[in-house]
Amino acid sequence: MNRRNFLTGLGAAAATGIGGSLVGDWNEWSCRARVFIAKAADYQADLESKIAAGLSELGLGRSWARGKTVLIKPNLVEPSRVAPEINTHPLVVRAVAEVFRSWGAREVFVAEGPGHCRDTLLVLDQSGLGEILDESGLEFVDLNHDEFDFVPNRLGQSSLPRLAIPASLKRADLIVSVPKLKTHHWAGVTLSLKNLFGVMPGIVYGWPKNVLHWAGIGPAILDIAAAVRPHLAIVDGIIGMEGDGPIMGTPRRSGVLVMGTNLPAVDATCARLMRIDPWRVGYLAAASGRLGPIAERNISQRGETIVDLAQPFQLVNQPWLAGLRG
Repeated sequence: MNRRNFLTGLGAAAATGIGGSLVGDWNEWSCRARVFIAKAADYQADLESKIAAGLSELGLGRSWARGKTVLIKPNLVEPSRVAPEINTHPLVVRAVAEVFRSWGAREVFVAEGPGHCRDTLLVLDQSGLGEILDESGLEFVDLNHDEFDFVPNRLGQSSLPRLAIPASLKRADLIVSVPKLKTHHWAGVTLSLKNLFGVMPGIVYGWPKNVLHWAGIGPAILDIAAAVRPHLAIVDGIIGMEGDGPIMGTPRRSGVLVMGTNLPAVDATCARLMRIDPWRVGYLAAASGRLGPIAERNISQRGETIVDLAQPFQLVNQPWLAGLRG
């Protein structure tokens, strides 16, 4: 796709969205979503089979992926091999890619714009993801330096009048957010919605995407999700992070993978797995009625149950997080 065609496409995207559907004419009490929870004791488990089984349970399969170009968006924050709680584990990224390849996807590539480190090659190397990408023959796109164009801020929750959208998002037929299960010292939790900060180019928003923070983290999360419209979330909660997330916390072994096509529903389920009330997480409560359901009765839980796997994640001792437990 050349730049002229991309800009033409973005004109339409301003009206119709980049990725998947954004439900606009509904309320929390009339919309339902499915979320699948899978057990995975460690990263040596058969992650590919678990992910394929979970997606199949959600009604997704070969016909959904066949012939599509798939963008996998992991969470790469810091260059670290010794802290598996920080970045999406490379073996999870590979498993997701192999599921889509086995289902006949035309192309699968990985794209991310690391938020804290300007040297993306260093992050790839030190996280271990670069080695896995090479072994698996997966292309990587640095979204911090991708071509982009501005689109209007359709949802208008933050002070940003427009959003810079990288060209690689338009190239993809399916956009998959693959974050870590983590707490966050400002937002409360960082999951599949917050993971979308990484699609925003650093050459526009800085490091660590400071412009988005100044515009308001929660409102910016909603605006980006409405613009990008991802199709799927698969959360790496095998080893998550509690405490001073997203980079300074401590590991918490949860042994789960959580997946679904509606990101607010997925994130609400993940919050409950951390014993956090999603209605008390500002941006998740604000997503209700705009981007998807977060009420437990409107989320059809598949696979494992929340009650069997939930465990209280520690939070930093800050007044704005004091009420998240409910």
